[in-house]
Amino acid sequence: MNNIVLEKVTQAQSILDELNIDLWLTLVRETSAGGDPVLPLIYGLDLTWTSALILTRTRESIIILGALEAEAARRTGAYQQVIAYHQSIRPDLLAVLQRLDPKIIAINYSLNDVHADGLTHGMHQLLLGYLLGTPFANRLVSAEQIHAALRGRKTPSEVAHLQRAINTTLKIYAQTFEQVKVGMTEIEIAELMHRATAAFGLVEAWGYEHCPAVNAGPDSSAGHAGPTEIRLQPGHLLHFDFGVRQDGYCSDIQRMGYALRPGESAPPPAVQKAFQTAVLAIQKTVEQMKPGMTGAALDAICREIVVDNGYPEFMHATGHHLGRSVHDGAGVIGPLWERYGDTPNYRLEAGHVYTVEPSIYVPGYGTVGIEEDVLVTENGAQYLGAPQTELILIRS
Repeated sequence: MNNIVLEKVTQAQSILDELNIDLWLTLVRETSAGGDPVLPLIYGLDLTWTSALILTRTRESIIILGALEAEAARRTGAYQQVIAYHQSIRPDLLAVLQRLDPKIIAINYSLNDVHADGLTHGMHQLLLGYLLGTPFANRLVSAEQIHAALRGRKTPSEVAHLQRAINTTLKIYAQTFEQVKVGMTEIEIAELMHRATAAFGLVEAWGYEHCPAVNAGPDSSAGHAGPTEIRLQPGHLLHFDFGVRQDGYCSDIQRMGYALRPGESAPPPAVQKAFQTAVLAIQKTVEQMKPGMTGAALDAICREIVVDNGYPEFMHATGHHLGRSVHDGAGVIGPLWERYGDTPNYRLEAGHVYTVEPSIYVPGYGTVGIEEDVLVTENGAQYLGAPQTELILIRS
C-alpha cells in the first residue's frame, strides 16, 4: 500500500496548487483509537503522539512526530522531511510554519463531508493554542475541497484494487445463488456469503451483522438491517446488498433473485416491470455520467424514470463514492435534501467511482434493489463489473 500513499501524497500536492491553497495540515494523535479518515491515504500507519502531516503546493512534504515513530515514517518514503520530537510538537510546528509562511492553511473540518471532518474539537483547540500570538491562527480554512478531490479522484492503482474487490464479490454472488434454496432463512443465506468471504481470506465491507443484507419477500425490511429468521418462499423476491474489503478497498453491489412458484417459468408481470424499471434507471443514469455533471442532475434522471413508471420515489440517494470506505465521502448522486448538505452539487470528475442504486418496493413480493459500481472516465462512464439485467430464478 506504500505505492498508493506515495501516489496520493503527490496527488494532494497537485490539488493544493489547483485550489491555490498554500499548505494542508493534518494534526492527529493516538490514531489507533479512531484517527483522521484521511490518514490511510497520506500515511498508512498509526501515530501515537501528537503528529503533524504537512503538504504544500510547492511540493514539500513534512511530517513532525514522536521520536519513537520517526524511523517508520522514513520507511514510508512519502515525506521528504521527517522531524522527530521528544517533549512537545509546538516548537517544530511553529518553526516549519514560520519558514513556509503560508497565507492559506487548510485543516480537516467540514460541515458536509464526514471524511473531511477528521480534526476533533479537542485537537482544534490544541492547534489554536499552538498558534496563539501568531498570524497563522487567522489563516485557517476548511480542507473539504482537498479531501473531495483526493478521495474522489482514484489513481490507476486504486481502481485496480477496487476492481479486484468487485470481481471477488461477483464470484461470491455466483456461488451463493448456486446454493440458495427455497425454505432457507435470511440468516442461513447470509451465512453462505460469510463462509465464502472467509474462504477468500477477506472481511465484509461493512458490519458483519448486516453485510450482507438479505431480504426475502414482502415482510423483510430492506436497508441497513441484518438478516432475520424469515424464510424464502415461492413468490418471494430475494434481495442482497453486499461487499468485501480487499487490499484496503471496498465493493458495494446489490443483486436480485426471484423464487418461482409451482408452475411458473418466469416472474409475474408486476415483478418483471419493477425489475426492468430499476435496470433502465441505472442504464440511463450511467449513460449520462461524465465529468462536469452534478450528482443532483444525475439523481433527477434516475428518480424520474422510477416515478414515471408509476412507483413512489425512493427515499435515499441514487449513489455514492466508493473507495477505501463503502461511503467514501465527497459528493453524492443524490437529491437536494437537507440531510445531504451541499454534496449533491459536487461535480463528477474522471477517476470517480460511484455506486448507482435505485430501489422499488413491489407489494406482495418484496424489494427490488440493484446496485452497480461505475468508474467515471474522461469520455463517460464504465461498469466495473457485469451489470445485472435479468432476475436470477430460484426453483423450488
